[in-house]
Amino acid sequence: MIEAAIFDLDGTLVDTPRAIVTTFTATFADLGLPGVDAGTIRATIGLPLERAFGELVGVPADGALVARCVGTYQALFRTQVLPGAAALVYPGVAAGLNLLGRDGVALAVATSKHYASADALLAAAGLREHFAVVIGADQVARPKPDPEMGRLVLRRLAVPADRAVMVGDTTHDLAMAAAAGLRSIAVTYGVHSEALLRAGAPTWLADSFDEVLTYVRTPSRQRGGDRIAHRRAGPAG
Repeated sequence: MIEAAIFDLDGTLVDTPRAIVTTFTATFADLGLPGVDAGTIRATIGLPLERAFGELVGVPADGALVARCVGTYQALFRTQVLPGAAALVYPGVAAGLNLLGRDGVALAVATSKHYASADALLAAAGLREHFAVVIGADQVARPKPDPEMGRLVLRRLAVPADRAVMVGDTTHDLAMAAAAGLRSIAVTYGVHSEALLRAGAPTWLADSFDEVLTYVRTPSRQRGGDRIAHRRAGPAG
């Protein structure tokens, strides 16, 4: 039985990837930095902002320029994205979280956003009240794909790894889950392609939030056997 569901945020609960790319682009423009193409920016979604900017600008992630980028990005995100966050919630998410809460499933968020940014986005999207625990990248020494964040969530929820599941849209989420001993649900509607997600060996694949609910809410003995779910998530062909 699954007692806890841990969710990524961007690309899993809220459709922010396009807004993230736009905000990165505006950050580069505001700071007078060379532009970066949208595809390259999108490929960094799921990483902590410091690492993403470091890779995109080509400087150390702990340097002064990256700190300026992060500060500018966060200010732009607050003013340009948060006001419309409620309209970006993926279909079925709000109702689905309500159902899981009524089922007694403990809910948490583990995100590469800083905690304050994640908290603000969840509040603006109308989702914050569903989550007992929210962990951001600045609350751990080693963010995703390291398992530290997943383990911290499990400790705070007091739920063992074998009774919890990670839901995310990138291979960073899947790698964290595997290293922390968690099962995982990869959603195909976010940042990473289905082919890339399959390569990350998720326990299950879901094409919608309704499918996520099916895997979380249905006891494994009633799923037709976990081998069916694993075959769904296995290599194509």
